[in-house]
Amino acid sequence: MRAIRVASAALLGFGALAATAPAAHASGDDSGFWARVVPSVVEPGGQVRLHANGCEQSVTVASGVFDTVVIPRWRTTARVTVDRDARRGAVYEVSFYCGTFWQSADLRIAGGRPDPGHRPDPGHRPGLPDKGVKAGAGGTFAGFDLKEIGLGAALVAGAIGTAYHLSRRRADESDT
Repeated sequence: MRAIRVASAALLGFGALAATAPAAHASGDDSGFWARVVPSVVEPGGQVRLHANGCEQSVTVASGVFDTVVIPRWRTTARVTVDRDARRGAVYEVSFYCGTFWQSADLRIAGGRPDPGHRPDPGHRPGLPDKGVKAGAGGTFAGFDLKEIGLGAALVAGAIGTAYHLSRRRADESDT
């Protein structure tokens, strides 16, 4: 009978930990990192400025229309030259990577007919940066603090120990 009580208390403790862990990790998702490309429309062979703010490390910028660039952490901008053979009227994605956070921006190549499948987001407000999806942390310990993990483990161990102690005490009281 005692084993059932202890197992139930342990399962409840682990269930509570599992239910609260995603919420605790999600509370730190707002990184403040944002990026943009200026100008957003350029001729093939033209130059654009890449802006990245809010990152405490170097930012890697990649696109299919120019070579990969690294913006050092002490700078916020870099200038790149778009490939001369970029397809006119095409829209290229420019991805900015800051550790486990990333942002993307569209770069349209001037001339030609615009791609009919590409429609700008009606909620997009020009001049304000987009906040992209946080991605890339899967399968790693990125973003986890060892102090937080240790504190969480100590709390779970304390809850299991307390449940075990109380179940033993109640069992001893009922035996007498």
